Amino acid sequence: MNTKKHSRVDIADWRPEDEQFWESTGKRVAYRNLWISVPALLCGFAVWGMWGIITVQMLNLGFPFSQAELFTLTAIAGLAGATMRIPAAFLIRLAGGRNTIFLTTAMLLAPAIGTGIVLQHPEWPLWTFQVMALWSGVGGGNFASSMSNISPFFPKRLQGTALGINAGLGNLGVTTMQIVIPLVMTMSLFGSFGGEPMTLVKDSGWIFGKIAAGTPTWIQNAGFGWLLSLVPLSVLCFFGMNNLLTVSPDIGGTIPAFLKITLLYTVSFVPTIAGLYLYLPKPTGLGLLNMWLAMPLIVVSMLLLLKLTAFGTMKEGLAKQFAIFSNKHTWTLTLLYIVTFGSFIGFSMALPLAITVIFGFSHVPDAAGVMQHALKNPNAPSALTYAWIGPLVGALTRPVGGWISDKVGGSIVTQIISAVMVVASVALGYVMLLAYKSASPEQYFVVFMVLFVLLFAASGIGNGSTFRTIGVIFDRQQAGPVLGWTSAIAAYGAFIAPVVIGAQIKAGTPENAMYDFAIFYALCLVLNWWFYLRPGAEIKNP
Repeated sequence: MNTKKHSRVDIADWRPEDEQFWESTGKRVAYRNLWISVPALLCGFAVWGMWGIITVQMLNLGFPFSQAELFTLTAIAGLAGATMRIPAAFLIRLAGGRNTIFLTTAMLLAPAIGTGIVLQHPEWPLWTFQVMALWSGVGGGNFASSMSNISPFFPKRLQGTALGINAGLGNLGVTTMQIVIPLVMTMSLFGSFGGEPMTLVKDSGWIFGKIAAGTPTWIQNAGFGWLLSLVPLSVLCFFGMNNLLTVSPDIGGTIPAFLKITLLYTVSFVPTIAGLYLYLPKPTGLGLLNMWLAMPLIVVSMLLLLKLTAFGTMKEGLAKQFAIFSNKHTWTLTLLYIVTFGSFIGFSMALPLAITVIFGFSHVPDAAGVMQHALKNPNAPSALTYAWIGPLVGALTRPVGGWISDKVGGSIVTQIISAVMVVASVALGYVMLLAYKSASPEQYFVVFMVLFVLLFAASGIGNGSTFRTIGVIFDRQQAGPVLGWTSAIAAYGAFIAPVVIGAQIKAGTPENAMYDFAIFYALCLVLNWWFYLRPGAEIKNP
């Protein structure tokens, strides 16, 4: 192939392990793609996670939905994003990196605009908001394709650092969303084109404190505001990124690539909608399945649909990608990545809930000695003021984890952070127990936040170390799909953590949620040691 002709988009000659090639050509191209990828991924995380903040403000504005109905919006976005990561894990090989990142970034415009429209109409039925939450899942799916794309650009010695930068700074989308959305809702961004404000009926907040009831609020900007970044980013992805033909040999052209991406993302809505309908309570769904049955059903259905809908070279490409499931290390690293990224995204979603419920009320016994949790705590901390700190720390420590792992080995770093997470989870559970039985729970808030931040920091470092391990164990053909698959399954943490913590809070035993997580972390610590650190391990890392 004439590489000069295709150098602006398609690169046929790519040898990052060749030091001369890397220094003369590879480094410049790789880092250009990385630095375009980071803000695109950040916006993906922001759009995916925005319903966690939007639903809080919908309550404050008096939207006519119950808390249970509003919860379905967060659940739908979480499940959709995780499920869309499964086909996204295979998109780079089938459609090319530049084609995939451009189109999936541009796709975020639809839920951003749609969300801005429906939020101006509180009288509209719940299903219109649920459709937008479902569509927001595109942002969650983008992580798998983004990581699969960046991995082959870099030599193995820089895998941890490069993937840590992409994922870590991309994960800042969670923090960015938690800070930016409360801010843009305080102003008219687009004048008369942006719609009229609504009035807060309850106090709200942002990172600088309380926003009083009666304040005009442009909740629609939670969606519309992302247009300011998504439009220029889409243009930048289209003209600035590359397809590596060494990884994506059968793209077939730009339009066929776009059709493959659109088909696989559209197909992913089918098992998501079916699984949600069976899981969610009436009247939204049937309420027939619990969480632990609904998620495996969705995952297996998604994989079967991928095989059934594939055609031509796409079918052959998927068959090669599915080979990762016959490798036991795919499954061990999936569990280890649930420890790290699953915890990060799950706690990001659950922390506002935990702050609001545990510290927002004075927990006092009634005349019979039964604990009551209905008396509002006048000294309660605002969830919107503090919830962003943990995700920020987790995102910033992720590149650090990749960098350290490049130096000392990924598995030893994973081992250390797993031990830290076991201890921190047990300690946090005990603090939650004390706070939930106290008339003045705010006295435990500082310790609560410190322990949560420690969990976020450890999970962030572990994100980088796990991806470093994947880059070492798998070759370039399989590393991308494995990165995508592990991130897809771990993303279900966005749904699991809020449900588990919420259920335990409802049962009056919030500490049990953290104790359960600690047991899981301990089991994965043993798993990591057995496969990658013990004397005689098949793969020592180091």
